[in-house]
Amino acid sequence: MCRLLCVRSGGDGFEMEEHLAALARIARDSSEYQGHGWGCAWLPAEESRRGGQDAAPRADGAGVTASGGGRRGPWRLYHDIAPIWADGGRPSGRATLLVAHARSAFRDEGIRVENNMPFTDGERVFAFNGELHGVRIRERGRIGAEKVFNFVKRFDRGDFAAALVLGFDAIERRTRRMRAMNVVVADTGHRVHFASRFRENPAYFQMHMAVADGAQILCSEPYPAAVARMRWTPVANGYTGTL
Repeated sequence: MCRLLCVRSGGDGFEMEEHLAALARIARDSSEYQGHGWGCAWLPAEESRRGGQDAAPRADGAGVTASGGGRRGPWRLYHDIAPIWADGGRPSGRATLLVAHARSAFRDEGIRVENNMPFTDGERVFAFNGELHGVRIRERGRIGAEKVFNFVKRFDRGDFAAALVLGFDAIERRTRRMRAMNVVVADTGHRVHFASRFRENPAYFQMHMAVADGAQILCSEPYPAAVARMRWTPVANGYTGTL
C-alpha cells in the first residue's frame, strides 16, 4: 500500500534530498494514492552530527513525531501529514543511513501524523508496506504496522534477520489473507534488515535494490529515470536479508 526507501552508506555519507526527491516522484506517480503523510529517520554523517539541528516542529504539525519531538536517541526523525511531494520542508543534509516512508492509509483511516512511519523504539526504526486481512495476533500498537513491529521483536534473540523470518511466518499463519508484507528495520549500529513477501501484484509490491556512488539503496520501485539512472535488481519474493 505504501512506498518504502532505505539508503545506507559509509564514510561521508550521501545527500538525503536527492533520494527523498526520488521517493516523492514515486509516491506522486504511484498507481495507489500515497498522500496520507510521510516520514523519515536518519543517522547524520559526522559533519551533520557536529553542526546539524533536529527538525523543529511547525504549527501545522510537520516535524512532530510519534515520540512527541524531533529526536529519539541518535536518530533524527521527521514526520509530516502532508504528501511528501507537497512538503517544502523536507530534511536535507548528509546522512549515513536513511529510512523513509510515504503512507497510503488502509481504508483512508487513522490519518494522523503520529501514525506515520518510520516508528522507532530509540534503537531501531521500522517501516512497513503491505496489506493483511483477518490478522489474529494480540500486540500493542496504534495501527497494524506498529503491531507487526512489536510482534516481530518478540522473536529477537540477538539475530534480527532470524526474528523477521520467525515473526513473519507466525503472522502469515495467523492471517486470513496476505497481499504483501515488506519491512525495513534499521538500527543505530548501521545494520539494516529487510524482508519481502507478496501473494499478488508483484509489479506493485516487489522491492528493488541498487548501488550508486557507494550507497546501497532499497526501494519499493526503481527511481524514475528522470531522477537517476541506476541498475536495479528485484528482491526475490520471500527473501529476508541485510544491507
